[in-house]
Amino acid sequence: MLILVTGGAGFIGSHIVTALTGAGHDVRVLDALLPAAHRTPPPVPDGVDWRHADVRDAEAVADALRGVDAVCHQAAMVGLGKDFADAPDYVRCNDLGTAVLLAGMAEAGVERLVLASSMVVYGEGRYACTRHGVVRPGPRRGADLEAGCFEPPCPHCGEPLAAGLVAEDAPADPRNVYATTKLTQEHLSAAWARATGGRVAALRYHNVYGPGMPRDTPYAGVASLFRSALSRGEAPRVFEDGGQRRDFVHVRDVAGGNLAALDGVDTLPEGSLRAYNVGSGEPHTVGEMAAALAEAHGGPVPVVTGEYRLGDVRHVTASSQRLRDELGWKPRVGFAEGMAEFASVPLRAG
Repeated sequence: MLILVTGGAGFIGSHIVTALTGAGHDVRVLDALLPAAHRTPPPVPDGVDWRHADVRDAEAVADALRGVDAVCHQAAMVGLGKDFADAPDYVRCNDLGTAVLLAGMAEAGVERLVLASSMVVYGEGRYACTRHGVVRPGPRRGADLEAGCFEPPCPHCGEPLAAGLVAEDAPADPRNVYATTKLTQEHLSAAWARATGGRVAALRYHNVYGPGMPRDTPYAGVASLFRSALSRGEAPRVFEDGGQRRDFVHVRDVAGGNLAALDGVDTLPEGSLRAYNVGSGEPHTVGEMAAALAEAHGGPVPVVTGEYRLGDVRHVTASSQRLRDELGWKPRVGFAEGMAEFASVPLRAG
């Protein structure tokens, strides 16, 4: 198959391109090389049809879609950004870009899409109260966070909650601009599928890390921020009390998830979108991740700062059972192995 990978020069996209070419697919890349993700152009892999263009450029998208069998849509602004002033850029890049791409796919008759979504669409993860069962905590309050009360209480009785694994049927509850744009991408893709008879596998990535992460940027994930600090000889700065639970999944496993989704998207009903969590199945706290990375790197011990960001959530960890059962995927890189590797590999300068 000829696969178009939007954002194929990025951190995750470049690993997907490598996995696709290794599996014998022909690959075409469309990437705008936006400064927030790229300071220097990356090398073009051998045999890859490279297009330096923006996914919001309808003419470039139409040209890139010629002869394509499926699209792997990775192009997006990621992370929380610096402040709410970034909101227009997130909407333009993520939602307008997706709309232009989908319109081009409808015109070209391309009917298979693997969409890079995110666990951020859930907001907080799955919580259970001993008295009220599974509950949805409300947004965390600045006053509570300022007082060091980081755990969300039961919205009914105020008692502590137990965090668990979130499945794909959990209600969406995006709690920042980036999360809202990722959910909008899913809705746009579902509307495209219904209108065209297309099929969409929406991969909700959890906390992706690994070789090639960009360094020293506010748009990178927490793993990159910690690794960047260690490279500068500084201690990783851990927000809140470090007890936030996440699922850190290696980028090569994420690339494998994309391969599985491209192979399995034809099994979905026409006109449908199916969401799949992509996580390691090994929840860890942010503090544990920082400590493992610092130890493997031989750098300073992490500093727990008590700082917080209102757009952050406390716990969100994945059940990836659907992806395992339906598409035959499983993660291969364990937490200890992945962090040991990540501690020593170079980060991407841009």
